Amino acid sequence: MTFTREFFAILSCTAMIMLLHCNADPLPPPTDLSYKWLDPFTVNVSWLWQRPRNLPQDCEIMYECAQQNAKPEIRRIESRNVSWNCLTGETGSQSCTFTIHTVGTKGSCLDWKSKFENITIKSPKPQAKVVEDFKCILDPMGMNCSWIPVYPDFDLTLSYKSGGVTEGITNSKDCHQYYSSGRRNGCYLEVSDQQLFKTCILVNNDIGRSTFEALNTSLVVPSPKLNITQDKHLLNLSWETPKVGNLKCWTYVFNYTECNKSMKSQKTTTNTYSIPYDENCLYEIQSRVETTKICQTMRSDLSEVVTYGTNRPRDGTLTVVAIVIPIILCVCVILSCYCFRKHSNILCPIIPDPSAIFKEMMMNGNKEHKTGSLYTPVPEPVEPCKITLAAETSVLQQNS
Repeated sequence: MTFTREFFAILSCTAMIMLLHCNADPLPPPTDLSYKWLDPFTVNVSWLWQRPRNLPQDCEIMYECAQQNAKPEIRRIESRNVSWNCLTGETGSQSCTFTIHTVGTKGSCLDWKSKFENITIKSPKPQAKVVEDFKCILDPMGMNCSWIPVYPDFDLTLSYKSGGVTEGITNSKDCHQYYSSGRRNGCYLEVSDQQLFKTCILVNNDIGRSTFEALNTSLVVPSPKLNITQDKHLLNLSWETPKVGNLKCWTYVFNYTECNKSMKSQKTTTNTYSIPYDENCLYEIQSRVETTKICQTMRSDLSEVVTYGTNRPRDGTLTVVAIVIPIILCVCVILSCYCFRKHSNILCPIIPDPSAIFKEMMMNGNKEHKTGSLYTPVPEPVEPCKITLAAETSVLQQNS
């Protein structure tokens, strides 16, 4: 009996709680939404909210805020105001729209939600594309931004804000270091290394204005210095690591020519690389860095061409040997064949067959040999000598 009463009591309590939950009014939405500009980038939105009398005492609520047509970001806050960057250059419209609603976070109203309330914030000046090809070169000392003006005849000013959104505090700065180089104009922004990736830009002229984050432009780092050393038949390439960003995010890309022949572009995630080296070739190398896909997008422009070696005629000894020696050998073989054939009777005389000699001797052995006549020389003619004796008397007369 006791068990039946306890079970009935528990069942009754559960039914009453469920009935109260089903009949409870939803959370009321925020009311009286308003806004004010804190600086050219930041707007502060505020609202009111009246707690219903029948809301359970254990119910705790917060406000959930989001900006439409922007990066997906939802904030839950306890206060009844929020500051947000309204960058019309990114939304491509003349205004920003924020949505706010109430959500239950604890107690019996956990996960209760009110309907959404919207507020549209108009830009204080018409949004217009006043610059193009906006890019910033990053270094530890700051950020050097440059652009091409869409309307060169109108003076343009630049303001910037770094460090993100700070509730109720304005910290925008005007640029004071303008410069011009050809078609491009530029300005040097004084921001710290920690603020490089939290900087908003405002460009403004009489036509209109545009606000955007520097991260959504072309972020450029200085081209890293390339060093080249030779190690026998290798060229060792090494780069100085960029002084901004995460060291593990950088990829080194380089193009090079060998003997005026373009070679395939190479990539490496380390700041050293080796390529084959030909001492008879001139090497021309250009390099740049870029971040991997998982890191904040940054890159550098191609560096100046760095050269190594010279183009020289190759040593022709091997070529001469490979061509001349076979020709000489062929000529020698041809001459040898010709001489051998011409003097074949001397080099290779015909040797009579011994069997034929013995056969002839056997056949002529019984025959008489004829006596051959001896050689008789022809007598030479002899001229007769005539001797005349001188008279003795004539000799004596000469002596006297």
